[in-house]
Amino acid sequence: MDPGRPARLAVGVVSAGRVGSVLGAALARAGHHVVAASGVSQASVRRAGALLPDVPLLPPDEVCTRADLVLLAVPDDVLPGLVRGLAAAGCFRPGQIAVHTAGSHGVAVLDPAAEQGVLPLALHPAMTVTGRPEDVDRLTSCCIGVTASGDPESAVGWSVAEALVLEMSAEPVRIPEDVRPLYHAALAHGANHLTTLVGDCVQLLEGAGIRPAERLVAPLLSAALDNALRHGDRALTGPVARGDAGTVRTHLRHIGAADPDLAAGYRALAARTAHRAAAAGLLGDAGLHDIETALEEK
Repeated sequence: MDPGRPARLAVGVVSAGRVGSVLGAALARAGHHVVAASGVSQASVRRAGALLPDVPLLPPDEVCTRADLVLLAVPDDVLPGLVRGLAAAGCFRPGQIAVHTAGSHGVAVLDPAAEQGVLPLALHPAMTVTGRPEDVDRLTSCCIGVTASGDPESAVGWSVAEALVLEMSAEPVRIPEDVRPLYHAALAHGANHLTTLVGDCVQLLEGAGIRPAERLVAPLLSAALDNALRHGDRALTGPVARGDAGTVRTHLRHIGAADPDLAAGYRALAARTAHRAAAAGLLGDAGLHDIETALEEK
């Protein structure tokens, strides 16, 4: 196989979850042939029908043996056992490509397959995947973290991984093996906790009878995200960044009355915001001290 442009491959998807179905569809759109997928839940069956039409649903071992490229799209904690089981059952063969999509793992988790002559790759889309057809188009605007074995400057695996990503019209970003867990933690912290933060914001507004809460905050939150990505901590605004400790006390009093658990989250994030604002030169020492004092009060 030319490492600059993989040949048309028979792809097997294990399993037809959100990520597996979307990447399988993207590989099919790039000209590869999805020959089989696994999926037993009703959601997986429906998803496969929509994104991988006419692809037979088979047990994982049969999917693996039929494929040139085995796409292992299972949860991070499930992946090691799945790889060991498929390897022990003799499902891998020399010359195959095994790709997993787990963010926190590099390619070491694929060692049982690599010992049988399989090329191990890790491809993790840095995108929230819903498993809907529009996600295939969204791949064109996202990055995919790639990891392979060996020296990135010379090993064939890195080139194959990047070529596959480019064929899906996404942008490859090289993630060294040893930083995969931190890479994944950073993405989860940003994406998952952002969703929690937005949910808390909407919950407070709706609890106060303010509707439509989502419509009210959408422009504010969209602008805040855009400014943060463009300008970093210099984009911080609001009472914490200004050192308005009295306003912070008022916030805590009213949030605490509405939801004490949510108030604890406000305290933690406000403390982080205060220190980032101080490091960016937006908040002086006196203001930082006042905010910290307000946050420590119960």
